[in-house]
Amino acid sequence: MTEPKFDELVHAPTRLSIVSLLAAAEWADFKFLRDTAGMSDSALSKQLTTLEDAGYVEIRKHFVGKRPRTSARLTPAGRTAFDGHVAALQEIVARAGATVLPS
Repeated sequence: MTEPKFDELVHAPTRLSIVSLLAAAEWADFKFLRDTAGMSDSALSKQLTTLEDAGYVEIRKHFVGKRPRTSARLTPAGRTAFDGHVAALQEIVARAGATVLPS
């Protein structure tokens, strides 16, 4: 079972979107992440760099023919942070659902 741990870095909406997409894939192409998350190239690049600096994401740059390609994936630390963050959010939601206010 994953230990609930709220993660401020993962919690930012754009980074949460990116990390959730990466959690569902072995590797994800930059264009896929950009288009699915609805971000500009520069915004996605900045967020991926932030996640990479934290050790949550690995970036791979390579060529397909003569075209450069950038892909990303979660590292084990990124997976742990994401799973813990989701567990913390689930706890918060469960507590809110269990709260009964007098009418």
